[in-house]
Amino acid sequence: MAKNKLQKFADMKTFDRVFEPEKEAFINGDFSLKGKWREKVFKNDNPIVLELGCGKGEYTVGLGIQDPSKNYIGVDIKGARIWAGAKQANEENLLNVAFLRTNVDFIEHFFAEDEVDEIWLTFSDPQPKKPNKRLSSRPFIERYLKFLKQDGIVHLKTDNTSLYLSTLDEIESHQYELLFSAINVYEKDWERFSPRMKEVMSIKTYYETLFGNKGFKTKYCAFKPYV
Repeated sequence: MAKNKLQKFADMKTFDRVFEPEKEAFINGDFSLKGKWREKVFKNDNPIVLELGCGKGEYTVGLGIQDPSKNYIGVDIKGARIWAGAKQANEENLLNVAFLRTNVDFIEHFFAEDEVDEIWLTFSDPQPKKPNKRLSSRPFIERYLKFLKQDGIVHLKTDNTSLYLSTLDEIESHQYELLFSAINVYEKDWERFSPRMKEVMSIKTYYETLFGNKGFKTKYCAFKPYV
């Protein structure tokens, strides 16, 4: 293992509001903060927003800076990736930003019923050969429904056309409520829908920048999965 990666892992243990539970801490029950994130971590009653598969945490941090009235939690299994966002949040003392290092497969162990208000899926792995592993697929939506509020929103932002279209198919086939969709977020007139959405869309992840420079268009949809 590279020395740089070891240093990042060491740094992570010193950052505030970064949680790296061992599998044994939740697999046979629930994580100790389940149902207590507002009380124990954020010390407020503000809405909780998750970024699942957050990578370097650009969206988690960006949203946290833009909107202090909500609490943001980035979730990813790769600690060396989370390090970048966690380091920025720690240095800038962003009290409404936290990170959880775990596999999204186990996400229902970490949040209680109605504890989460929104979910962001930003540039998720499109899983071309494993459609049920897509984070917008029905098996994952069923996990989210265990903790997402009744009027909770799922946001998908991606440059992968297949993932975008398959998500729209999921929305239609399961009769979710589609709120917005755009095949190119930078050509969308967001003022017609939400004055703040243009600002939200301006946050770019590492992968969006990388593939955007190659000509890939960024797509977006938002939906309520309760029926």
